[in-house]
Amino acid sequence: MSADLKPDNNQTINLKPEQAAAKAALLAECEKLAAAGVTLVAVHFDGSGDEGVTEEPCCYDTEDYDYGEDDAMELDASHLHRHFHTLVPSGFEIDGGGFGDVILDVKARKITVEHTERIQYYITKTYEI
Repeated sequence: MSADLKPDNNQTINLKPEQAAAKAALLAECEKLAAAGVTLVAVHFDGSGDEGVTEEPCCYDTEDYDYGEDDAMELDASHLHRHFHTLVPSGFEIDGGGFGDVILDVKARKITVEHTERIQYYITKTYEI
């Protein structure tokens, strides 16, 4: 996801043309992925300090995805990386950055973005003693 995609929880957003194309490309892969026993494909992203990384897609044969669990299938889905990357929220690497996952639910043919922003704030107090 790019630019101004900052929806509330469980809100559907309008996609830019390149994002709509990426979504369509990922959904078009669902039949092949299901035939290989894949239930979920996920990409984790993390950024801070004006740098960020989008990891390679990982395939799972489980109903739930939890980043950091080492239960990914041995299936190469690197050809899907650019489509997933297009759906990563822009600006996730700026300042304190953000992190999250783009998850393709193969059976439901649904893509979910879970994005957590790191918020930095400062409080200045001025007083006379």
